Amino acid sequence: QMQLVESGGGLVQAGGSLSLSCVASGGTFPFTYYAMGWFRQAPGNERELVSVIARNGDMTFYADSVKGRFTISRDNAKNTVYLRMSVLKPEDTAVYYCAGDYTADRYGDYYSRTRSDYKYWGQGIQVTVSS
Repeated sequence: QMQLVESGGGLVQAGGSLSLSCVASGGTFPFTYYAMGWFRQAPGNERELVSVIARNGDMTFYADSVKGRFTISRDNAKNTVYLRMSVLKPEDTAVYYCAGDYTADRYGDYYSRTRSDYKYWGQGIQVTVSS
């Protein structure tokens, strides 16, 4: 069972930057077998996909709301996925969750944008952007 632990959240002013990290451990398969995603959930809203990175790190996806401002990356040697957030807006305020999706695609460039495909979740970390 993969365990995911997020870190790096906090309070930042609008226009500022923040970096999140998520360390994976305990998975049945190596970290390189998992596509990794960042989701977020604001009060009263559904949990939404923010960004995804495929196993090989070459293929990524960003929600329109964060495109050009957020960057996802992964270090497979450290079992870690990152989310660099810049030009933050008050509407980015949410609990951010790291999630893992076991994939067995041949080239490692597949990822899912479907929340239910992600079976492994971190506990979430608060990001608050003040105006």
